Amino acid sequence: MSATDATSRLALARTFLFVPADRPERHARALASGAGGVIVDLEDAVAPDRKSEARAQLRASFSALSVAQQQRLLVRINACGTPWHGSDLAEVSELAAQGLIAGVMLPKAERATDLQRLSAALGLKSLIVPLIESAAGLEAARELAAAPQVLRLAFGNLDFQADLGLACDTDEAELVPVRLALVLASRRAGLAAPIDGVTPDWRNAARLAADAARARRGGFGAKLCIHPDQVAPVHAALGPSADELAWARRVLDATQAAGGGVVSLDGRMVDAPVVRLAERLLALESQAPP
Repeated sequence: MSATDATSRLALARTFLFVPADRPERHARALASGAGGVIVDLEDAVAPDRKSEARAQLRASFSALSVAQQQRLLVRINACGTPWHGSDLAEVSELAAQGLIAGVMLPKAERATDLQRLSAALGLKSLIVPLIESAAGLEAARELAAAPQVLRLAFGNLDFQADLGLACDTDEAELVPVRLALVLASRRAGLAAPIDGVTPDWRNAARLAADAARARRGGFGAKLCIHPDQVAPVHAALGPSADELAWARRVLDATQAAGGGVVSLDGRMVDAPVVRLAERLLALESQAPP
């Protein structure tokens, strides 16, 4: 798989599964979960006194993986300004240089200049996923989306609530305009649809289904997962339905039969934007779990 193929797969991935960096025995298992991308977490999942040890274990863990697996790996480093950021940055730069990871997730992303420095450290082939978790990050969303090597924006819904002092109910209705802003920023920058935040109660299937359905309605293309059991239902919920796929195939067949241009299908005009939607639906379906 080439770097371009890996980028395309991660751009269309519907699930990104977190796994602690200091549990190397779980890294391959996370990749076997069917998640489109796996985020090895040096930040929240690792206690301060274990971060150095966790960082030191990454190279050995990742070297044991196949190239296809390595190209589905992101590392969430610690945020800019924390005591661990510099060491994390040095380590992921080495991992990227050796082709052992696809890229990096930057938490508490708030400044495009931080992404530019990260891009310079990682090299041109590595991807960056800024995690929007604060009012400052939301304010800078358009600039973050336009920064070099950014693959997709991601939403840290729980930290965002804490930053603003919100007390959201399970439907997170207060965050509707925030999510829309991230979808708009992604669209303006020509990025893939953003990645929605976590459902913290991984045992609550009904809550997960509602959260995934909200993400799909709101224009998100993927969701962060915290447990392997969340991967399959989220992947299914964020993908096209059988009816949508049937419609998309009919659109493309009608367009091809007409030799391109505007055609009529079921009494409705099918023009270039409708064709692009049909193509996207079929492209999403092609991204079966690894």
